[in-house]
Amino acid sequence: MKDIIITPNSLNGEVIIPSSKSIGHREIICASLGDGESIVDNISMSKDIEATCNGLRNFGASIKEIPSKIKDRRAFLIEGVNGKIKLQNKNIYCNESGSTLRFLIPLGALSSEEIIFNGEGKLKERPLDPYFEIFKQDNINFETCNDKINLPLKINGKLKGGKYFLPGNVSSQFVSGLLFALPLIENDSVIEITSSLESASYVDLTLDSLKKYGISIENQNHKRYIIKGNQKYKNIDSDVEGDFSQGAFWLVAGALTDREVISKGLNIDSLQGDKKILEILEKMGVNLKIEKNKIISSSSNTKGTIIDANDCPDIIPILTVLAALSEGETKIINAGRLRIKECDRLNAIATELNKIGGEVVELSDGLIIRGKKSLNGGKVECWNDHRIAMSLGIASIKCKEKLILSGANCVDKSYPNFWNDFINLEGKIEEIK
Repeated sequence: MKDIIITPNSLNGEVIIPSSKSIGHREIICASLGDGESIVDNISMSKDIEATCNGLRNFGASIKEIPSKIKDRRAFLIEGVNGKIKLQNKNIYCNESGSTLRFLIPLGALSSEEIIFNGEGKLKERPLDPYFEIFKQDNINFETCNDKINLPLKINGKLKGGKYFLPGNVSSQFVSGLLFALPLIENDSVIEITSSLESASYVDLTLDSLKKYGISIENQNHKRYIIKGNQKYKNIDSDVEGDFSQGAFWLVAGALTDREVISKGLNIDSLQGDKKILEILEKMGVNLKIEKNKIISSSSNTKGTIIDANDCPDIIPILTVLAALSEGETKIINAGRLRIKECDRLNAIATELNKIGGEVVELSDGLIIRGKKSLNGGKVECWNDHRIAMSLGIASIKCKEKLILSGANCVDKSYPNFWNDFINLEGKIEEIK
């Protein structure tokens, strides 16, 4: 679906939330570094997960799809490399996945061979400077396209271990990438965080996956990580839990509808930072009913609030939609990093909501949203960003006229079945041929 027309309609029914893409990346990586066979089940396939699998295959892991015990999901039988990168192809294509790129670069640097990382779209421009400083420290040769475009990135050299310094205010993915690689080096290592760590919950997900696969890391309050060398990843079988960043769209949909939406497959005890969606929705007045393995959100009179994006940046676009349709004013703070995602998400969501009657003001690191009872409808752009597309799709519920989405197929990056799930919840979509 490149361009679609959505006729406004209240959604109603049940949706099984896709498995966590964040956890999926991490578990597939851990299994691929292990000694022996592991099974990772309940995978919701996306272009990002596909990119990680292909990259790990190029590092020597065997990743084969097997029947999943869960309907409409994938399972992978993974034969790990026992901690030793065995390069099959030096060209690692990351598509548009920041997780793939930043997680696999340090693993590539476990090899002393030349490796070339490449990708598409905004990924070519996303920051990699923290790794470049490490390359200089460890005398790893690297070459970028130019001063502004980082990909293709050519590296040739080997991580040595020791003490590394990383900023905490760029992306937690740099920390996670090193945490995957450093336990496999002969020397012990220390990662020092030089500024307050944003999105610390994503590092918690990494540490949890590492622990499951037998890797021990000493976490000193997310300010310092102590990593023993010469560790081994063990093989285990695991199921990936549901994704709160994807569930957020349907939880908000339930609040905007005249009826209710039941979101199934979310773990209420999850470490995912995006679980904060529940706290924020309750603060805004959303009717939530939490039962075993399902969360019901229903028609609500919501009000504005202050939303801190520090540890949950991925749910800000959909929360902006809810704020645009809530009573009073909402202020989103600490959201500057959204400007260096697949697109400038602050500018994108503000621009598109304002096109259809919203009142959103951009700040340097946030937004001010003045809520309205409804939006007008019209034509909007998806900015080649899956989260912008899905957020605008949910906004259609409260539009007075039809909403035309240009570039709606970008949801394939993380949630290829989004529009099918939308239709199954009684959404009305017509594809423009």
